[in-house]
Amino acid sequence: MTTALLTDHYELTMLQAALADGTAHRRSVFELFARRLPTGRRYGVVAGTGRLLDALESFRFDADAIAWLRERRVVDEATCDWLADYRFTGDVWGYAEGDLYFPASPVLVVEGTFAEAVVLETLFLSILNHDSAIASAAARMVGAAGGRPCIEMGSRRTHEWSAVAAARAAYVAGFATTSNLEAGRTHGIPTAGTSAHSFTLLHDSERDAFTAQVESLGSATTLLVDTYDIAEAVRTGVEVAGPSLGAVRIDSGDLPSLAHQVREQLDSLGATETRIVVTSDLDEHAIATLAAAPVDGYGVGTSLVTGSGAPTSGFVYKLVAREDDAGTMQPVAKKSVDKASVGGRKWALRRLSSSGTAQAEVVGIGTPPVDDGDDRALLVPFVEGGRRVHHDTLDDARARHVSAIAELPAAARKLSRGEPVIETVLEH
Repeated sequence: MTTALLTDHYELTMLQAALADGTAHRRSVFELFARRLPTGRRYGVVAGTGRLLDALESFRFDADAIAWLRERRVVDEATCDWLADYRFTGDVWGYAEGDLYFPASPVLVVEGTFAEAVVLETLFLSILNHDSAIASAAARMVGAAGGRPCIEMGSRRTHEWSAVAAARAAYVAGFATTSNLEAGRTHGIPTAGTSAHSFTLLHDSERDAFTAQVESLGSATTLLVDTYDIAEAVRTGVEVAGPSLGAVRIDSGDLPSLAHQVREQLDSLGATETRIVVTSDLDEHAIATLAAAPVDGYGVGTSLVTGSGAPTSGFVYKLVAREDDAGTMQPVAKKSVDKASVGGRKWALRRLSSSGTAQAEVVGIGTPPVDDGDDRALLVPFVEGGRRVHHDTLDDARARHVSAIAELPAAARKLSRGEPVIETVLEH
């Protein structure tokens, strides 16, 4: 399916005007970056790169799209003819998926003609703004969980296809599984799930429900124990499944206190290996309060798929350099109050101490910043001459994220509001 109409009307009207006056074919550099992190966040996580590159490969104005543009008179005939032959032939550089970003980080650099690059703005922003917001929230949750697995289960709290993208982004940032089967099918993410309260309510008794579930799914299943009385449900669950019961899930109440009570009860019943999974509108702060509780896993839904209060990353896509009439590339910049940009093509590296701890985000303007010997270059080639050259897997992204997080100073793990954990340094 074409992704070409996943865009804004004005992208094509700009194109029409630029084609008409001859500026459409000027070489140009666009950059995608965030002027600031969401309030109080200390770092951001890049996610969605793989989806973006897939979408670019499908960015074609097919016959149906062109017919619709003509019918609605969105653009003129000359522009429709140009779009019918559209192929991106430029270069794309960016931060690899799973890496971290900070204010002014050139997360994506797109080089090509103005016409080729401007029409990609909305598509690129919609993917990276959403996925990076989810991954940034997920990373905070994974950090708060302290090694205990997190389960993504937010499908019913967002758009059906946003749910698939959210599951993917959360997996990049360290979530262990998802409840979303399409995310499992499309992206190979491990899926998990057993039953809801409706299954218990369907049966004449909780014992009947647990018996049916165990007989169907085995004793390693997870029983939901808060439909009626939790203590009675735990007792019944162990009687039905035996001490090899896989897990119990608690979805309501005072979770820290209940976790301690249920752990004591399970141990007294001989179910010492039965895990406790908690859900119920968790976010990173709620997860942190459970750090001392005997909890073995967290299911997170609404807060995750809404970015835990920051549903967008605030990325913008700006023209930073373009060719003049003499064929020379010139820096250009927006000077608006509070929305100014910095002209010139950017390069970036993460300045590291001799021990490997991140100290600064160094962004070179016009030329790459100088590596002092311990630093890590951040921009990698994604597309060269219109050909995709970057094919990282989700496992690559997950591993990269672990490494990038490990580079950060200890203050990055604080959940309290604060400034970015490292400063951004612009070098001319």
